[in-house]
Amino acid sequence: MKQTKISLIGAGSGCFSVGLVRDLCRSKVLQSCLVSLMDIDPQRLDAIHNICVRYAAERNSPIRFEKTLDRRESLQGADFVINTALTASHDRLREGWKIAEKYGFRLGGSYHVMYDEAFWINFYQLRFFEDVTRDMLEICPDAWHLMVANPVVAGTTYLHRKYPQLKMVGICHGYAMAEQIAERMGYAREDIHYTIPGVNHFVWLNEAHIQGRDFFEVLDQWIETKAEDYWKTCPPSDPLGKKRLDFYKKHGVVGIGDTLSWSGAAWPWWYHTDEATERAYGEFTPMDGWNDYFQLVERNAQALQALAQDPSKPIEGNLPPMHADDLMVPLLEAFVGDIPRVLVLNTLNHGQVVPGVPEDFEVEVPCLCDKRGVHPIRTKPLPRHMIAHILRDRVAPVEMELDAYETGSYNSLRELVLMDKWAASGQVVDQFLQEILDLPCHKEMKAHYTK
Repeated sequence: MKQTKISLIGAGSGCFSVGLVRDLCRSKVLQSCLVSLMDIDPQRLDAIHNICVRYAAERNSPIRFEKTLDRRESLQGADFVINTALTASHDRLREGWKIAEKYGFRLGGSYHVMYDEAFWINFYQLRFFEDVTRDMLEICPDAWHLMVANPVVAGTTYLHRKYPQLKMVGICHGYAMAEQIAERMGYAREDIHYTIPGVNHFVWLNEAHIQGRDFFEVLDQWIETKAEDYWKTCPPSDPLGKKRLDFYKKHGVVGIGDTLSWSGAAWPWWYHTDEATERAYGEFTPMDGWNDYFQLVERNAQALQALAQDPSKPIEGNLPPMHADDLMVPLLEAFVGDIPRVLVLNTLNHGQVVPGVPEDFEVEVPCLCDKRGVHPIRTKPLPRHMIAHILRDRVAPVEMELDAYETGSYNSLRELVLMDKWAASGQVVDQFLQEILDLPCHKEMKAHYTK
């Protein structure tokens, strides 16, 4: 029987890598797989390999590991390719943000400028996604591509359109907020059954039952009797915080994951016009939230390096916090073990599984997954006014970004930035773009946008 091989691209990121191996070691279906750890940073790759091997040994798991700096070598014989890589650093992201702030841009409904899907990051990510895809179609054409790295919306849409033969699905762990909401209301995660249609980082709980009762009736009662006391002690940007529930009361749907959060470009902008408004709705100042996140990433990287260098420490119990609720292993088990599962995944909107979103655009929906593949499930239609928000704030900018990327059109890139709520004028946008493109690290991007 052929051993299942999993190629993990960007393994040095640590967080996803260790989380994946932790879940693999608990899986009966995948316990004898081979994991190929690939990264371009030898120090980080060595550290992650060290930790993964030791962790598997502690768990008495027969999982085997290999490590390589060569992506094509890692893809040889792969059945699954998991892409977690960030090709442009957080430092480059923040350098661009500082320039953007100078020209009046701010965190608040600004997906393609003041967010980690900024166009100067997405350019390199899209190019990398395409490089990985071309290598896969040459080396392991039957492998599944599990795209965990952002931008999931643009990447899933672009790759599925251009390479329809590619077996690919996008993965995001934000779906689990629906279950976190149930927990905060005093229920168990398994008590809630739900659908959250939309596009990635813009998904909405619009149909759910909790212990057999209509979820929204339960939520309305909770808001009436418990919300005020809950808000006195809950942390900023809580899943049941003021901002999220204020939006629900106005629109009838609950934003899940990065939707409506401080991180999801702090959408919508009118909750983030100034710090006083943010505080009134119990929100982080978004930049404070991002700075906390960047510090956490750095602390976790340092902790993993220290753990790798100390063989006397057991791995179990000394790992930094990892992503919870990852769908990678449940999806792999569904494929390999032919275990039918319904998972929230990202794919094209074929068959109008999210009515109102274009057929050839990415959607995030429940999917039935088994050995035969990924089968999206048609969801209850979202309110028409929410589809209008999706089309304006997610679909239209992504279409403009992909047009700019595919054609190398400076004018399309300019139009993308002009779509931003905070763009003051065409002249300001030209000045902003010139400064971004003139950064030494963006020579390739500047050369690309010349038409």
